Amino acid sequence: MISSTTADLGVESFRTWIRDWIEVNQVPELRELSAPEHRSVLLHLKFGRWVGESEMLKDAWLTWVKRNEDAGYVCPWWPEFAGGRGWDSVQQMIWTEELALAGMPRVTRGLGEHLAGPAIFNHGTREQQKRFLPPILDGTDIYIQGFSEPDAGSDLANLRTVGVIDGDEIVITGQKVWTTVGSIGNKMFVLCRTDPTAQRHRGISYVLLDLEDNDRVEIRPMLQMTGDREFTEEFLTEARAPLFNVIGGLNNGWRVAMSTLSIERGGDAATAHLRLGETLQRVIELARANGKAQDPVVRQDLMRSYIDVELMRVAGLRVGSVLDAAVSGDADMQREIERVGSANKLGGAEVEQRLANLASNVIGSGIMIRPAGEGYPTDEWVHELLWSRALTIQGGTAEVQRNILAERVLGLPRDPKPPAS
Repeated sequence: MISSTTADLGVESFRTWIRDWIEVNQVPELRELSAPEHRSVLLHLKFGRWVGESEMLKDAWLTWVKRNEDAGYVCPWWPEFAGGRGWDSVQQMIWTEELALAGMPRVTRGLGEHLAGPAIFNHGTREQQKRFLPPILDGTDIYIQGFSEPDAGSDLANLRTVGVIDGDEIVITGQKVWTTVGSIGNKMFVLCRTDPTAQRHRGISYVLLDLEDNDRVEIRPMLQMTGDREFTEEFLTEARAPLFNVIGGLNNGWRVAMSTLSIERGGDAATAHLRLGETLQRVIELARANGKAQDPVVRQDLMRSYIDVELMRVAGLRVGSVLDAAVSGDADMQREIERVGSANKLGGAEVEQRLANLASNVIGSGIMIRPAGEGYPTDEWVHELLWSRALTIQGGTAEVQRNILAERVLGLPRDPKPPAS
């Protein structure tokens, strides 16, 4: 077991230590989860819950979780006062890389780990930290995100969900949408407008809302063109939460949300190349199997995708170099993470779309044939092609990311406002 203090370990010593721990503690049966038919299981594991039907795999997963918990490898990048190990960004990347090389899934607490937790330990009071962090660490509380709205997706500051103060409670009414695996959560962190007279980015509060046995919140699944129902929409009708659940103070939610989003986006950017590299390798195997690897145009596109993945890896290292300060709450570094995170989010989405299109070209006309079965079944590559279309929309559209880079990085003038009608 690794000690709680790893500052005295160099990079290579840390990698060796982690690699040795994984070799001893890995559960080989879990490598099966990389198969396309377990795609939904892996997605839900990313958000902190097992949903698979295989009892053998479930038992293997619970064994792996217990070993990670005993070693303190759940939320290891959280500061020690919050229950983590205080790993820096390089250690996090090494951990993720070594898990990927071993074929082991990372034990994560989902949005509770990556968004709600940092909001609480950076902006919450000591009493809020004691109340809300332990249930995230032990997997009791699974958070979903209540940010996007039908008329305020990429323009999050335009949200219309309202929070009204009633004694020692806040009463929330509105609609949220595009909530990833929203059906599995028992808690939601919500942005709502608590001061309607304030400017757009002000007067917004960040609230933790209990969803268990809450008849004031209706959750509806949404059918996607992939055939999945991984997104939900929520209708909040005078849903109540104690004022104690407001993180960062009333009307300060925008600052809380942006700081945690910058950390989450930065962390994704630092390791995105791992998943993209695995996808590229499978495309190469497809091309070799059907002879397309001899096509000079396909070979050129494969080489471009290889360069894309390598650029994502190098860009991830840059993100890692400033991520630690953002986790600690340094406002300047949070802005820097926002800048490089936007670049990596935009680049990664377009890289993955090009890779999905390349896979389709390698497969040929067969990509248009769905597998047999009821409903809308898809194989790995049809799903990848359809899903990739969302990547330049979700989490801030490609247009929004380009505006951020143009205005905040290059210092170009803002887009002109349309004339009043």
